[in-house]
Amino acid sequence: MKKATNRIKAVLAEQGKTNNWLAEQLGMNKTTVSKWCRNQMQPTMETLFEIAEALNVDVRTLLVSNKQAS
Repeated sequence: MKKATNRIKAVLAEQGKTNNWLAEQLGMNKTTVSKWCRNQMQPTMETLFEIAEALNVDVRTLLVSNKQAS
């Protein structure tokens, strides 16, 4: 099974925002946000929704699809 990955780093880059900006928005530790961005750790579902809210995107934008388009 493929390891869970997220697109947090990509979405931040697309919006010209930084890990530190996201950490401040969420009131989270910068190290934690950095680990999410490097896919060393994954946020909880609840936190993923908070991240989507902060970035003003659909939560699905932050996820890597588990299905190949057919």
